Amino acid sequence: MTTPGRRAYVHRHHVPFEETNLAGNVYFAHYVRWQGHCRERFLAEHAPGTVAAFAQGLTLVTVSCDVEYLRECRALDEIDIHMSLRHLAGNRVEMAFDYVRAGRPPELVARGHQTVACMRRTGDGGGMEPEPVPEELLIALRPFSS
Repeated sequence: MTTPGRRAYVHRHHVPFEETNLAGNVYFAHYVRWQGHCRERFLAEHAPGTVAAFAQGLTLVTVSCDVEYLRECRALDEIDIHMSLRHLAGNRVEMAFDYVRAGRPPELVARGHQTVACMRRTGDGGGMEPEPVPEELLIALRPFSS
């Protein structure tokens, strides 16, 4: 379901009953949480040094995110979240997400975007300043771009 010519990092999510509402479908806010889970797994698997740098003040601040809902998801669905690099500029990374219900055939159920800014915490009471995207993260993201 990813754009042709673009490889994606894929994270599989198994939908539990607790993520559904009284109508039986997945509550809309969970799709944004799944973006975060996918991003975190990517960092753990492909850029562990970036994760370690969080202890030295590096932070990834989400500055925007969105989800376009195409089909309902329900409890026990298996959803593959395909994350790919959409754009890099300065200290910002924009990722695209395709949410695909696993099955034959796979079904695109939602799509979204998220932009994060690399920032560094300053020692003066919780302030932050822009930080370049870590080299390790740039290298890890490169294969997931067009």
